[in-house]
Amino acid sequence: MPTVTLNLIWAFQQVLGMPRVAAVEHPFGRPFGDVDDKDTQRQVLHSCLSLLDKNLTPGHVEHLPYKWHEDPKQTRWHPPKPAPIIEHMRKRGLL
Repeated sequence: MPTVTLNLIWAFQQVLGMPRVAAVEHPFGRPFGDVDDKDTQRQVLHSCLSLLDKNLTPGHVEHLPYKWHEDPKQTRWHPPKPAPIIEHMRKRGLL
């Protein structure tokens, strides 16, 4: 079964031997795009899946054309409202 790995540190491909890599220049925690940016998330996903249609040799690295839109120091790492599991864990004192 062909596989594609979306990777932020594509240089590890050579060390780990990943079959096909979609390399993206996004910060950690946001490989598909920013919070609530469904358009970019969908585009990145479609780009990754489109690599499965190509006859790529093992070890191929495809650099996707997406660049992060702001300085990583300015990036919102968490959505304004926490995920339900986070809220549940906070209520139980687990966070």
